Amino acid sequence: MNAGNSPISAQAREALRVSLRGCDELLIEEEWLRKLARSEQTGIPLRIKLGLDPTAPDLHLGHTVVLNKMRQLQDLGHTVIFLIGDFTAMIGDPSGRNSTRPALTREQIEANARTYFEQASLVLDPARTEIRYNSEWSDPLGARGMIQLAARYTLARMLERDDFTKRYKGGVPISVHELLYPLMQGYDSVALKSDIELGGTDQKFNLLVGRELQREYGQEPQCILTMPLLEGLDGVEKMSKSKANYVGITDLPGEMFGKLMSISDGLMWKYFTLLSFRPMAEIDALRKSCEEGRNPRDVKVMLAQEIVTRFHSAELADRALADFDARFREGAIPENLPEVRVQGAPIGIAQLLKQAQLVPSTSEAMRNVEQGGVRLDGERVSDKALKVPEGTYVVQIGKRKFARVIVGA
Repeated sequence: MNAGNSPISAQAREALRVSLRGCDELLIEEEWLRKLARSEQTGIPLRIKLGLDPTAPDLHLGHTVVLNKMRQLQDLGHTVIFLIGDFTAMIGDPSGRNSTRPALTREQIEANARTYFEQASLVLDPARTEIRYNSEWSDPLGARGMIQLAARYTLARMLERDDFTKRYKGGVPISVHELLYPLMQGYDSVALKSDIELGGTDQKFNLLVGRELQREYGQEPQCILTMPLLEGLDGVEKMSKSKANYVGITDLPGEMFGKLMSISDGLMWKYFTLLSFRPMAEIDALRKSCEEGRNPRDVKVMLAQEIVTRFHSAELADRALADFDARFREGAIPENLPEVRVQGAPIGIAQLLKQAQLVPSTSEAMRNVEQGGVRLDGERVSDKALKVPEGTYVVQIGKRKFARVIVGA
């Protein structure tokens, strides 16, 4: 396998190995290796593109799977382009959707975008990151430019997209503006002249459109690298705030540590591969040690401390571990409990838990009571019809959630 007529160096092959770590798919591997070899020979860094639509104000660890890969490529000396999709967010990405995504207002988009790069900078090196907004080139296109762009892609190709196919066959409406989303994301690659674009596995269609549009515009097509979608704390569903199974990168140190300690031993290895910066050889050695009898909890502590250190500090990671040990080995209540106030005494236990934001819904509260996971001042609650009078209570759900709840009339 050669880059032009030159042999592939060990450095380029190492860069390929870094690229492949944890990835789901790299298209096309031979092209990427040639790009890496050419960059090494010419000294011109490759352009690595990641686009994120600011559809929510905060990032979680699921988002950092791709950001981690960006950082790895950034550390190899390549140019990272962190693209904020302020234009495409107004359309709404149809990926994985069975209905039209509600459009965000310009104000919502701007508010979310303000926090995106600040949080992404906890993973990327901001001094070596190019920040772009796709409204820079999308707004000037205008109606004429949009029509000319649309002429470069067929409806038949667009309807090959799995999301659209299912909705079309099922008689579920597809708005015309949704067909524009893959085109506009693809046009970003043309505008930025990207060498490779990263995304989750659910973004593969969009990334391929970018590759095809670059070819239409006479550019060398970008490679695409997709990363797996990270399961949340439940180990089943994709990490998502709406599913309440996420670890936010702005979570408090103790909360972040506790959440990571709650994942299953099996899922821990996927978290290590996708979230840790440890060499794979070291992770493989840790896995082998557990197979030979080491307590997986001790290894999970290493993962939790690494992640808390990255987003907070080593000191706070050590403090989170000490607090975790105190709670789970000695049964202690954590210091500095969050304090919340609820009204309506006497209040039903399910409503209390929901109003205190300890659970997302009353049905979830009932499920926790049924499973024996709710305690009031250390006493397990077994009565789903319990009415809680005025007063101040230490409320606990499971092993990780605590709050001091002040119940008023």
